Amino acid sequence: MVAIGGKGYLMGGRGVKPVEVFDPETMSWRQLGATPLEMHHFQPVPYGESIYVMTAMTGKYPNETPLETAYIYDPATDSWRQGAEIPPERRRGGAGTAVYEGKIYLACGIVDGHTSGTVAWFDEFDPATGEWRVLPDAPRVRDHFSAVVSEGRLYLVGGRDTSYHEPGHFTAFFGTVIPEVDVYDFATGEWTTLPGKLPVPTAAGGLVESGGAIYYFGGETAQDLAHSETQQLDPETGEWSLIAPLQRGRHGGGAAVLDGRIYVAAGSGGRGGGPELSSTEVFTPQPRFFQPTASRIVTQ
Repeated sequence: MVAIGGKGYLMGGRGVKPVEVFDPETMSWRQLGATPLEMHHFQPVPYGESIYVMTAMTGKYPNETPLETAYIYDPATDSWRQGAEIPPERRRGGAGTAVYEGKIYLACGIVDGHTSGTVAWFDEFDPATGEWRVLPDAPRVRDHFSAVVSEGRLYLVGGRDTSYHEPGHFTAFFGTVIPEVDVYDFATGEWTTLPGKLPVPTAAGGLVESGGAIYYFGGETAQDLAHSETQQLDPETGEWSLIAPLQRGRHGGGAAVLDGRIYVAAGSGGRGGGPELSSTEVFTPQPRFFQPTASRIVTQ
């Protein structure tokens, strides 16, 4: 899910799905055209008046393949176009993606679906020129996570190492969640790791920045049910707080900030692929040092 033009756009997922747009004024969803192909395990980002999809996977579990090019969605015309080629040696899915000062940054991810190739890669893409630049690796590998920018820094939150398997236990990767938060400073070009770890580490949670704080919603671990925790980071102190939880545990959905409120939509309610959820919750954050109000379901 991504916010652009005052609305939230939900896209991707298993199978070829329509784009759906959420209007916070009417609290309603509208279905638009389908994606040009199956695309999942990606973090869409707004760039200008368009939405970019990069480092997505396509195909069936567990050997999903990364997309070879970027795909660009135009909300004004409900149309897609194919973007620049992604260098073959840097293709992956499940990566964190964010925009900073006109360029798109892509961190970590996994090369071969849910089987192998979790990486610490870090890249910069300039949509204006099509130039791709390899930057210093992140401090650790991770996939199935999101990234967010706050005050000139890129934060990598949550995720796991899906390359990890055990004999007779292919899905052991569900337990390899990563509590460390890695931070890239655009001014210095250096990585650091926060002293404070994610209190409840999960993969595939929703991640946004709002009002100077970073919020991480839900996620997935080895337990049967998806998580419902809401975890708040104060970037100034590096400290995490557990605050009002989701009404429904979920992972693999979307989160976006619209008019100062955070909307969390869709996803899965259990480990892996289901049950699929269609509900939307709204969370109203207060100033960082006050307890935010509880999340509530606004559409079903």
